[in-house]
Amino acid sequence: MILRNRILVLLAALAALAAVAVASVLHASARADRRDRAQPGGPRVTSGTVTLTTPGRMVFRNMAWGPHRDELTSVPATDPSGPRTASGVKCLRFYAASGTGVCLQAVHGAVSDTYRAVILDAHLKERARYDVPGIPSRARVSPTGHFAAWTAFVGGDSYAGTNFSTRAAIVDVRTGKLTPSLEAYRVLKDGRVYRAADLNFWGVTFAPDDRTFYATMATKGRTYLVRGDLRARTLTALHPNVECPSLSPDGTRIAFKKRVEGLPKDAPWRLYVLDLRTMRETPLAEPRSVDDQPVWRDSHTLTYALPGDYGADLYTVPANGTGKPRRISTAAVSAAFVGR
Repeated sequence: MILRNRILVLLAALAALAAVAVASVLHASARADRRDRAQPGGPRVTSGTVTLTTPGRMVFRNMAWGPHRDELTSVPATDPSGPRTASGVKCLRFYAASGTGVCLQAVHGAVSDTYRAVILDAHLKERARYDVPGIPSRARVSPTGHFAAWTAFVGGDSYAGTNFSTRAAIVDVRTGKLTPSLEAYRVLKDGRVYRAADLNFWGVTFAPDDRTFYATMATKGRTYLVRGDLRARTLTALHPNVECPSLSPDGTRIAFKKRVEGLPKDAPWRLYVLDLRTMRETPLAEPRSVDDQPVWRDSHTLTYALPGDYGADLYTVPANGTGKPRRISTAAVSAAFVGR
């Protein structure tokens, strides 16, 4: 009798587990189906032609639920919340300049996903592709379109904590020459060569001279803005507590996210702008924590993403510390202003 009861209990437990599994599958299927259908009140998205040289356009990853979710879409830069033209090209992260795009993609496998960086021409046709060793997080193209960079998490999955590792790569899109990690560069700190086993780099941003770039370096629990030299293959530490830098169009300022003491560990950042001549920092009028690499809309305005109902929304804020943030587009991330 005792054995029979145990068997009945075991069978009941197996039936319950099977029911949970079926319910989970049905829920996931239903959620996926919802993701493939446009939601009421969402942005209007239609298929069309998207290029990276059409003047006055903003191109970004569309995150609105529906058949065009995750595709690169285009809107007039003067009407960022207007109807979207979808390209059919899907990216997790994206950036473009001077007719060159970099699209970081997931390749879904039977057991796990892998990732790649795809270099796109002005018509979003693939020019080259490169393996990415982890989850993509940042992407940039030089103002000339000659270089592209990307960052991936190869350990951990958030910049908010300390237990993560990143890999930042740069490629010359003209020759295909790839530097798979900035760890290959010589680091100069306080006027001396600096070596450490815990070096991490992320968030590359390029100057227009096809030689100079900036990035974040982390070591010994601190972050630094570093200036890179593509020819000398050096990285020089310039300023502490700088993450995800973005160089202004005139090359004089760096927009960045800064860890501020007293904020929550999972939301520790505020947006700042650094004057490269004086090293003076200006806090911006965005009161929320921003985990993004901001984009310069023009010399006076920054664009960035914050969490939204469909993943992320795009906002702008003046770069001089005045004004207030303004949401310009819902269900959107990874903006690039092209054709300028």
